[in-house]
Amino acid sequence: MIIFVYFLTGIIAVVIIMYLLGYAYLFNGISKTYLRGKSSANIDDGKLFSSNLIATKTPELWDEAPEYNKTTLPKNIVDDLIQSNTASFLVVKNGQLVHEQYWNGYDQLSKTNSFSMAKAVTVMLLGKALEEGKIKSLDDKFSDYFEEFKNKEFGDQLTLRNLAQMEAGLNWDEDYKNPFLPNAKAYYGKSLVDATFSRKFKENPGERFEYQSGSTQLLGFAVRKAINQSLASYLSEKFWVPLGMEQNADWSTDESGMEKTYCCIHSNSRDFAKLGQLFLDDGKAYGQQILNLDFINQMKTPTKKSEDIYGMGFWINNDNPVKHYYFLGLQGQYIIMIPEHNMVIVRTGSYTNLPKTDRGRPDQVKFIVNETVQLFQ
Repeated sequence: MIIFVYFLTGIIAVVIIMYLLGYAYLFNGISKTYLRGKSSANIDDGKLFSSNLIATKTPELWDEAPEYNKTTLPKNIVDDLIQSNTASFLVVKNGQLVHEQYWNGYDQLSKTNSFSMAKAVTVMLLGKALEEGKIKSLDDKFSDYFEEFKNKEFGDQLTLRNLAQMEAGLNWDEDYKNPFLPNAKAYYGKSLVDATFSRKFKENPGERFEYQSGSTQLLGFAVRKAINQSLASYLSEKFWVPLGMEQNADWSTDESGMEKTYCCIHSNSRDFAKLGQLFLDDGKAYGQQILNLDFINQMKTPTKKSEDIYGMGFWINNDNPVKHYYFLGLQGQYIIMIPEHNMVIVRTGSYTNLPKTDRGRPDQVKFIVNETVQLFQ
């Protein structure tokens, strides 16, 4: 009995200390991840978090090409997809679905976590807000939207462009496995304001490229304030409905209802593919200009400070013989656009040890691009 009392007292003391040190979110992480047999965030955890609805209105199904699913994937592609724990693999060419395949119990209706593919979607919303005059300029200061940043060292110089191009200069360690670092606090915590506004700056914005989820979360706060509505409803109105998405989607939020703009749009792979097709079609869908072409060109133009691998929300590979740019999410979520071949490739799954040796870009993307283009050209 005495031992049990000491044990219980110890647990209570640990809990109190964790709360005092600002690590109470870890208990949320434990319940949503570790106690469910997972070692980190996963593609199926959408129902575990609060979310805002991204509604569609009149679904438009993909046109299926005459050769739809008549080509068998070769062994090297199949082996790579299976080894990387793939959920879905879709290929769209000339605006028609030519291949669609699922593994591990997933299907056309399965909604999975976009992870950081949502960063590019957040930039799309920025572009739409600029187009509609709700945001004046990419060079607007973030402190114009949140005055408290005028009093932060370096923070008064931060622009929306800096945030979109990952040149914010935040003190933010982009580590997905350490539960004590900011990504975990943003993912499992109750308040995205607490997770991001508390971060200091380590250098002047605009000086250096550094991929940071905190940058896109701050960008999301500015866009939401400018449009004066939820980002999910804006995404629904400006993109989900005009694109005729097949399903409603969900965007995970904190307890205040603020979307996690650095991640966490839960949708199906067919609808993810429609986002890619929008860019191949220069921002048009069903005869309507949905996103301004000039802004699209800015998104897919690599910056010098990133050494030509990142634009605004997009990863870019113009080094490869088959040039491509793409939405990229943790664990290998890709929407890949290949303009030369008018092709979109979507891959989702749980590649927990995703290698990124190609200057910060996943090797798997280049492999999939080269092999898929050769197969379907």
